[in-house]
Amino acid sequence: MKQTKIYHIPYKYRKVENLHILLWLLKDICWALNLKYPALIMIIPTLLVAVLITYQTRKITSELLHNLAIDFWITANCTWMVGEFFHWDQNLIGAYGLREFSIFPFSIGLLILAYYYLYYMHRADFTEKVQEQTEHLIQEDQLKSQN
Repeated sequence: MKQTKIYHIPYKYRKVENLHILLWLLKDICWALNLKYPALIMIIPTLLVAVLITYQTRKITSELLHNLAIDFWITANCTWMVGEFFHWDQNLIGAYGLREFSIFPFSIGLLILAYYYLYYMHRADFTEKVQEQTEHLIQEDQLKSQN
């Protein structure tokens, strides 16, 4: 029987990711309900926690790239939201508004994931590299908790 390799994210990082889902949903619910100021306030913790997650997982390349894409996704999402709230989503500069400008961070996130799925993931040492990076992160985390 072939052994399946598994990597995992430390629990403290997973807790932060779960918090991030809550913040993101709250921001988007405020947006959907047209609660302008609560939605605008929610941009700050949502983006800060997204960047924190990216920083925490920076040593596992596959996680880093996905989290960077999420950072750009949220940035695009917030840009679009601000445009709608302040009526800057159309004709801000000529025929373009913030909705169209949100294409830039969306595209950056997509390019990051294209790199991951079309190149990085197909490297011969991909599985070993992810396993090694994860084990190293877990060992570092254990050493920190012992001190």
